[in-house]
Amino acid sequence: MTTGINIVWFERDLRLDDNPALSYAIGQGNILPIYIFDDHNTGEHQLGGASRWWLHFSLQSLNESLSDKLNFYRGDPEQILTDLCSRHQVDGIYWNRRYEPWQISRDQKIKQQLLSHDINSKSFNGSVLNEPWTILKQDDSPYKIFTPYYRQAVIKSTHSQPLPQPKFANNLIADNKAVNLTSLSLLPKINWDSSFYEHWTPGEIGAVKKLREFLQNGLDHYQEGRDFPAKDSISKLSPHLHFGEISPRQIMEYLRVVPDSNNREHFIRELHWREFSYYLLFHWPTLPQDNLKHNFDFFPWQNKPEWLTRWQQGKTGYPLIDAGMRELWTTGFMHNRVRMITASFLVKNLLTDWRHGANWFLDCLVDADLASNSASWQWVAGCGTDAAPYFRIFNPTTQGIKFDRDGEYTKRFLPELKDLPNKYLFQPWQAPAEILAAANITLGEEYPRPIVDIKESRENALAAYEMAKQTSLIQ
Repeated sequence: MTTGINIVWFERDLRLDDNPALSYAIGQGNILPIYIFDDHNTGEHQLGGASRWWLHFSLQSLNESLSDKLNFYRGDPEQILTDLCSRHQVDGIYWNRRYEPWQISRDQKIKQQLLSHDINSKSFNGSVLNEPWTILKQDDSPYKIFTPYYRQAVIKSTHSQPLPQPKFANNLIADNKAVNLTSLSLLPKINWDSSFYEHWTPGEIGAVKKLREFLQNGLDHYQEGRDFPAKDSISKLSPHLHFGEISPRQIMEYLRVVPDSNNREHFIRELHWREFSYYLLFHWPTLPQDNLKHNFDFFPWQNKPEWLTRWQQGKTGYPLIDAGMRELWTTGFMHNRVRMITASFLVKNLLTDWRHGANWFLDCLVDADLASNSASWQWVAGCGTDAAPYFRIFNPTTQGIKFDRDGEYTKRFLPELKDLPNKYLFQPWQAPAEILAAANITLGEEYPRPIVDIKESRENALAAYEMAKQTSLIQ
């Protein structure tokens, strides 16, 4: 039996730099670094396939940084921590806070159990600039609109300087009952992830590299460039932030040496937009399941399975939509503007419940985040706080012409359209037969015909919204 052990529980804070739980524990003596893959529950918090892929390599990177001393477990964290405490003399258990409702409930229960056994426990803020309960209105109620929230977040910002990476001596402890990373079974059993490797480098080193690349090549064009999917103007830091391979405090520290500009301010605003999603999830814990605007409870969704399948597979007949869905499947990512357009199309043109789209994104995105995903889908659908108005319906044809004029993004993910002139790229059904023949395209074979008519489906969506509104008034 070893003595004087302090457990550092890595949840989704897979880094050494600016890791407050780790820094605190190092100062207490010997530490047992652990990761628990919590798969004992079923439900909405289960990781999707793309996230599991990322997690495997992020954990592999963290383990290497810890000199192969990260101890892996699989199962119920409460039972695993109880077992560790029974086999070791544990002085304390420390971790960084999470804000998903099930994690809050679970961690509160674990803290109470540890307290009853006279074991110290302490959690820290390792993932946000401002914790959700620190930004409130004068009457102590939460904000529902982003702009006033953002103003207060900037004024009341409580974030401190990032912590340096702690220095390890010989105080990392191994547990002989830990399992190896492979036994967590995170990687897919079929080879659908082959193209992920050329796009991503999970882990703390990859996160810092991605940030530096963005600051050097993307930030100067961020505000305008982020609307154009063919341009390299977005940070692609979202999966690194989600898995805690880099913290918002670290990003802000890098930004301190960047001259003030509209691009810098816009990027900082987007960091706070991410936190606003956590804020909404904390104050409205049913965000992933329930419409925040309850008149949408009466919305007459059509929910046609064949339409959902064609949307998922990128076979809607609308090239910008299909390019986005193919990007998602092949890279585990989708450009932010295209996310809005594909989501709008599913909800408003195909009249499919936003929760179906949210679930697909959670399974396919390497940056799948319950808070951001739920808040963003409710925003597009028009049923969330601070939501886009329902009548704002993106036209995939005009959006493609405006934001991918040269077709670089669309043709990258739809090579079957590579020989189609740009004049017809976003509406191939309008192309003359000889143009289609020259491009080796037969509609309905090499490329599908449109799944719905845009004008007609828009009118149907507005009529459905009006019906839901009137129904909710008489309930």
